[in-house]
Amino acid sequence: MNKAFTKESDDDGDLPPELQVPAGSKNYITPGGWKKLRGELHHLVNKERPELTQVVNWAASNGDRSENGDYLYGKRRLRQIDSRIRFLTKRLENAEVVDPETREATDQIFFGATVTYAREDGREETVSIVGVDETNPPRNHISWTSPVARALLKAREGDAVLLRTPGGIEELEVLAVMYVAVETDPAV
Repeated sequence: MNKAFTKESDDDGDLPPELQVPAGSKNYITPGGWKKLRGELHHLVNKERPELTQVVNWAASNGDRSENGDYLYGKRRLRQIDSRIRFLTKRLENAEVVDPETREATDQIFFGATVTYAREDGREETVSIVGVDETNPPRNHISWTSPVARALLKAREGDAVLLRTPGGIEELEVLAVMYVAVETDPAV
């Protein structure tokens, strides 16, 4: 059957587990993360795809398409771009934007919180709990679905929580909870 007549899957089954939103859950995202995804979608739709379409059209006009590298690469890249556009469109449609700055003051940990906690060995770590599409380990942005975030959610300042790791159970002590803007990398 021709590829044009096959339905491509719209589910998240091809995504790595850390990017999948749990079934029945909302796709929580911060305003900065939403802007970044929206910026990437805008770039793909209004810049990258139209430019690539022109290259493919030019390559197709050169004749034999079976050995035309520009044409073959361009068509493959168009499929990748179209797939990413579908993914981003679906993610943005299902996104629930939560602004940590507008949250009422509380010492309880919810989505968007920036949390400082102490590990058993005395090391202190500060993480921001963000959406699955915003995870950035070098900036200490962890997904709300990650094991650390799951352990911390709903705890309060001063609480001790248990984190299950492959090496055993570790106790984390919550030192501080803040709700501030989460800085994201600039859009594409």
